[in-house]
Amino acid sequence: MRFGARLHDAMAKRGRLCVGIDPHASLLREWGLDDDVAGLERFALTVVEAVAPEVSVVKPQSAFYERFGARGVAVLERVIAESRAAGALVLLDVKRGDIGSTSQAYANAYLDPASPLASDAITVSPFLGFGSIEPMIATARRHDAGVFVLALTSNKEGREVQHARTDDGTVAGVILAHLARVNADAQPLGDVGAVIGATIGASEEDFDFNGPVLAPGYGAQGGTVEDLKRIFGPMAPHVLPSSSRSVLSAGPDVVSLRDAARRCNDDVASLGDA
Repeated sequence: MRFGARLHDAMAKRGRLCVGIDPHASLLREWGLDDDVAGLERFALTVVEAVAPEVSVVKPQSAFYERFGARGVAVLERVIAESRAAGALVLLDVKRGDIGSTSQAYANAYLDPASPLASDAITVSPFLGFGSIEPMIATARRHDAGVFVLALTSNKEGREVQHARTDDGTVAGVILAHLARVNADAQPLGDVGAVIGATIGASEEDFDFNGPVLAPGYGAQGGTVEDLKRIFGPMAPHVLPSSSRSVLSAGPDVVSLRDAARRCNDDVASLGDA
C-alpha cells in the first residue's frame, strides 16, 4: 500500500497525532536520567513503549541520537524497529537536502528497507531546488514510503528564504505547487507532504496540494487546534499535528505518557470535521 493511503488509514484508526521522540538533554534531566547513551536508551524506548501502540505516527529527531555517535544511532535503529512493530508509522526527522548521488545515498539510508534506519517517511529540505530532492521522492515511491518537504516553517529565520519572491510567487508557494504536481490524481492522499508550522499565523499560500501536512508546533510551542483550523481551512483533515514536549514532559511513567498522548490525540480529533 502506498504511503499516502497507509497514513490516511492510520489517522482514521489511531487518530491524527504525531509524537516527536526528541531526547533533549533537558528532558533527560527532567526524567532523572544522565545525558549519556544509557539515559538516551531508557528515555527513547520508554516513550516507544508508551505511545507507539497508541498513535498513528512517531517522529524521532535524528540529531538527538546522532550526537552520541554510533551507539546513539543504534538506539535510533531500535526506536524505528520497535515503533513499527507496535503499529506506528515512523517519520524520521532528518531534514536532509543535497544533490545527485549524495541525495540518492540519503534516500537509500532512510527509505530502502535494506537499511537498518529504513522508515516510513522522512523530512527533507528543498532549498537546493526542488529537483535536488527528486531522488528521495523516487526512492520513497519505489518502496511505498513518504517524504515531507519543508515549506513554511515557524522559525523566524525561515522567512528570508521561504517568503522570498520569485517570478512564480514566493519560494514556499513554488514548493507547494511542485507538491500539487507530484501528488496529482493520488487517492486518497498523496505520498509527498509538506512541513508547515502550526504557529505561522495567517497565510495566503494554497495548501490544496493533495498531500499530508506535518504541522510541528502544536501544544507546548503554542499552536492550538483552532490555529490549525484557521490556517488550513478545508485542508485541516490532511493535517498531522506534531507534539513533543506536551507528551514527553509527562514521563518517565509509562501510564502518564500514554495518557498525555491520548489527551492530545483527543484534542486534535476535530480536525477531521473541518
